[in-house]
Amino acid sequence: MNTALWIAAAVLACVALAAGAGKLLLPMEKLASAAGGGWTADAGPGFVRTLGALEVLAAAGLTLPALPGALPVLVPVTAVCWVLLMAGAMATHIRRGDPLLFPAVNGAYLVLAAFLAWGRFFAVPL
Repeated sequence: MNTALWIAAAVLACVALAAGAGKLLLPMEKLASAAGGGWTADAGPGFVRTLGALEVLAAAGLTLPALPGALPVLVPVTAVCWVLLMAGAMATHIRRGDPLLFPAVNGAYLVLAAFLAWGRFFAVPL
C-alpha cells in the first residue's frame, strides 16, 4: 500500500509540476490555443499564473513533506486540495462544452488524489 501511495504522489506531483510550469512560463496565447486550454482565454493572466504557481507548490506539497523532519501531514492535505482543484477543472470543462476527455482526465486525477489523501490520512500515514 505504501508503494502505491508513493506512486500516486509521484504521478500527481509530475502532473502538477508540468501543468503549473506551463501556466507560469508559456504565453497566454499559446495556453489558450492548446488542447483543453481554451478556458485560459476567458481567465485573466493573473489568475492563470497564480493557478500555475499553486500547482507548482502542490507538486512540492505532494512529495517534500514526506522527507524526514518535515511536516508529513501536508501530503494528504495537499491531496485534498488537489481533489478540490480537479473538481473545479472538471466543472470548467463541462461548463465550456469541452470534449469529455478533459473532464475524464481531471476525474482520474481526482480519484488518484482522493486515494492518496485517504491513504496518507488513514491507511498508511507518514
